[in-house]
This record gives sequence, C-alpha cells and structure tokens, in this order.
Amino acid sequence: MLNNEENGLFFALLSAFFAALTTIFAKVGVEAINPNLATAIRTVVILVMIWGWVLAKGQLDALLTVTLKTLTFLVLSGLSTGFSWLFYFRALQVGKASLVAPLDKSSLILVLIFSVLFLKEPLTLKVILGNVLILIGTFVLIR
Repeated sequence: MLNNEENGLFFALLSAFFAALTTIFAKVGVEAINPNLATAIRTVVILVMIWGWVLAKGQLDALLTVTLKTLTFLVLSGLSTGFSWLFYFRALQVGKASLVAPLDKSSLILVLIFSVLFLKEPLTLKVILGNVLILIGTFVLIR
C-alpha cells in the first residue's frame, strides 16, 4: 500500500505520461485545423469524460458542498487553463512539439515563485536546484 507521498508521485507520473501523449496527439490534431476549434473540440471531450467519471464514481452530490471561495478559484483555474490551451495549441501548430512542450513546462518556474509568494510554501535547496536545472534545460532547448 502506498502512502500519500508515494500516491502523489504515482499520480504525478501518470499525469506526465498522459501530458506527453496529449502533446503528441495535439500536434497531429492541429495540423489541418484552426487551433481554437481544436481546443474547443478537445474541451468538449474532456467535459464529457470528466462529468462521466464524476457520475460513475457517485460524486455528483458533493457539488452542493462547494463553497464560493472554492468555486471562485476553480473558475479562475478553468479560465487560466483555457488561455493556456489556446496558446499551447497555437504554439504546437506553428512550432516543434519538442520545443513547445519544454518551453510550456517552464511554467514550473512561475509555479515555484507563486507557491512561495501566495501559498507560503517553503523554498528548499532541493526545490531551487531542481527548478534551476529545468530553467537551464529550457534555455538550452530554445537556443
């Protein structure tokens, strides 16, 4: 049985795997279509899939317990995701996936900054070093 930290790592690795597939599938998918339309199609698929998952898990009743604060931040997250996807699909359409994806992932540096400033998460040497290496790798790829 995995503990919470191990579960988090396991699910993060699954997320990375599917994010990689997402990039490859999206790159092929936007070759002959407007990237905004491609994003809209993808979003409908996600909408159906996730609401199906919620229904299958019997979690719809939890919708009534969502607070205004939670709803506000989820809406903001959704808007941010929407803008991110629109720009990501456009970047994939005109750029190489092997360059677009790592540059997109440089958002990790912003996550680090925002998590320290707004979430008051600790800034450890390990976190700093890992993010510096990501930043260096991003610069190597875009040069």
